[in-house]
Formats: sequence, structure tokens, C-alpha cells
Amino acid sequence: MVSEVQVISEALRSAVRRLTEGKDMAVAFSGGLDSGIVAALTMEYARSVSLYTVGYGESYDVRMAREMASDLRTETNIIPLTEDNMVGILDEMISVTGTSSPLTLAFETPPFMVCRYSIENILIGGQGADELFAGYSKYLGLGKEELQKMRAGDIAKLTGPTLDHERKVADHFGKTVLYPFLDEEVVNAVNSLGIDAIMPRDGRRKGILKDVAEELGYPFIADKEKKAAQYGSGMMDVIRSICKKRNIRYSELVEELCMKRGIQ
Repeated sequence: MVSEVQVISEALRSAVRRLTEGKDMAVAFSGGLDSGIVAALTMEYARSVSLYTVGYGESYDVRMAREMASDLRTETNIIPLTEDNMVGILDEMISVTGTSSPLTLAFETPPFMVCRYSIENILIGGQGADELFAGYSKYLGLGKEELQKMRAGDIAKLTGPTLDHERKVADHFGKTVLYPFLDEEVVNAVNSLGIDAIMPRDGRRKGILKDVAEELGYPFIADKEKKAAQYGSGMMDVIRSICKKRNIRYSELVEELCMKRGIQ
């Protein structure tokens, strides 16, 4: 009898193979569970793979990505976030996408920079895993009905405004971005198991995805924890420093940049 973990493992492996086999791939790589699984599977099937990690100094993501890359017997390319380039990156992202939400701009900064600086024309990453596998901390302690409702809302935001933002970025830089966790085969496999399979239990989020990492043969990935992109990358540390020197709030900085571009 095929287990729940095997169902998802087989679907995810199939999706990554179908999306990447024989191609030159860039992986948006934070060193966490989601991008770690994607990177490992992509390395099995792609013609060539380059990992890209965005971070400020020795941020959490930079340290975790270097550690996991070593476990995968490769290296990751560090794209630095600094006080010198942060405002310019925000301004360029606003210009390209028309996005004015400070929160969206914060967590979309790392994927924007990977899209901007990667050499390869095809990118892949772990986007969608938190929504699909109920990985956000806000899901902890929720009942089934409340979790289903909140998860559905988050998936709608992801597949609507968030992916629209990312498509604009990809088109601007002439790139294609792939989303294995949003692949129909994977989504159908997860949904077929029901909400019980992905419910956070005893404070353990994405437990079944961690079991999938083990099943796929990557136990060292199963133990990796991930911070939100804007914090793990150190992006918000850079922003706080910039805003403190300018004596403004982050929302005011974004508003200034939007006004300069004629975006409301």
C-alpha cells in the first residue's frame, strides 16, 4: 500500500523531472526545507544547476544556504543585499511591477534579485509550499474548518497578486519561473489526502513535507527551518538601518518611491 508520504514524493519528483530535465536551471535557494527539496531534485534531472542565495552579510539564509549547498556537494552563488543597493532594488521592482505594497515588496525582494542577476533563463524555487502544506506559523492551533478557509485565502492571494507580480518581473528580465509546488500533479496529490494530512501538529509545521525529504533520500533537508524571506535574507535589517538614517518608516520610503514613479 502506498503511503501518504510516497504519494507526495512521487508527484513532486515527477513534476520536477518534467519541468527541469535536460535544462540549464537557476534555483532560488534559501537553504530551507522548500527550496532544499527543489534544489536536490533539480540537480538529479537538469543538465546544469546554479544555486542563488540573496542575503545581507552573514544573514540566516546565507549561512543556511552555504551549509545545505555543502551537504548537496555544491556551492551557492551569494547575491548581496546592502544599504547601497537596497533602495535601488526597491525602486526598480516598483517600476517593473507597479507593486506598492510594502509587505509584498519585502518578501519579493529575494526572488526579484535572483531573477535579475541569475545567468540562466529558467528559474525554479520553493514558492507555494507554505500555502500548500499549511506551513505558516499563523496556522498553528487552528481547527480544520478555519485552517481550510485561511489556507484557501492564502492560495488565492498567491496565485493572484503574488504570481502576477512575479510574472511581470520574469517578463522584464526575459526569464521563465517554474513552480513545482504549484504543479497540478502535486496540488492534486496533496489535496487528495485531505486536510488531516497537512494539519500542523504539536507545533510541527509541514511535517509531511519533512517526511517527504526523508523519503526522497535527503534527511539533512528535513531538519532545516526557514524564516520568512524578508527576515531570513536580512532585508528588513537593511531597511531598518536605511529608514533610521532617513528618519522615516519603511512604508513612507515605499510611498516616496511609488510617488516618484507615479504609482499609487
